[in-house]
Formats: sequence, structure tokens, C-alpha cells
Amino acid sequence: MRVIVFFDLPVLTEKNRKEYRDFRKHLIKSGFIMMQESVYCKLVQNNTAADAVSDNLKKNKPSAGLVQLLKVTEKQYAKMEFIVGSSTSNVLDTDERLVII
Repeated sequence: MRVIVFFDLPVLTEKNRKEYRDFRKHLIKSGFIMMQESVYCKLVQNNTAADAVSDNLKKNKPSAGLVQLLKVTEKQYAKMEFIVGSSTSNVLDTDERLVII
């Protein structure tokens, strides 16, 4: 399952810019990777883990702006179409990883 966060935060004042930086740093520390500007994605095991991520984001939300969260299954995420450009990630973030020891 994937958790995708979309955000549009104001950056007019110094306080707004600090909240933007802090929110973005929180996303990165929480394991999110940037899909595109202001769109971050995280791979989670199940709906319970996705709910925990959602609760954590609600606790660390900025005071102003728009933050949206979308939960999609891995099958739905795999059906994403690229209209212009292509995926250029070298991060192994799929469920196809397997380590045999």
C-alpha cells in the first residue's frame, strides 16, 4: 500500500517558510520520497500502518495551507500512467525485493 501526500503551503512570510521546511523535513525523516515537487510517497505494509502514518502527519501538520493524503494499493499505484516524462528513481521501493540468507 502507498500513502501519497500532496501539499500546497504558503511561503510569503518567514514563519510560513519555516513551517514549509519543517513539514518537508518531517516527511523525509518519516520515510517519504519525493515523487515531484510538493508530492511525496511512502510504501507501507497495510492499512493499519497507513492509518498510523496519517495520524502522525496530522500531529505534525503546518498551521496554514493545504495538505491532502491519499491511500492507494500497490496494484493501483502500479497502474500510474506517465503522460510526459518517465520514472527516474534508482530507489528499490517495491514489494519485489527479496533477500535470501
